[in-house]
Amino acid sequence: MSLDGWTIKYLDDLSEKWSVSKAEVIRRSVRQLKEQVEREEMAPTPLAALDWLQQGGGMVAEEAAVYRSDMKAEREARKYWWEA
Repeated sequence: MSLDGWTIKYLDDLSEKWSVSKAEVIRRSVRQLKEQVEREEMAPTPLAALDWLQQGGGMVAEEAAVYRSDMKAEREARKYWWEA
């Protein structure tokens, strides 16, 4: 494996900061990057997310009705001092 000067400097800096070996810095970095890539691959595209939301976002009609009534009651319960 060949690394440029900046990468070696960053590797040394992280190794010292985290008090671990350079190999451990590389292992942690690779693990974190792999997890990030997997999260990105599993994330829906913006259009797929929009479709899901427009279809109710996983909420059935009965749940939506209860949610709306709860929110309405909560808003009506919030009175300001000038409305009392």
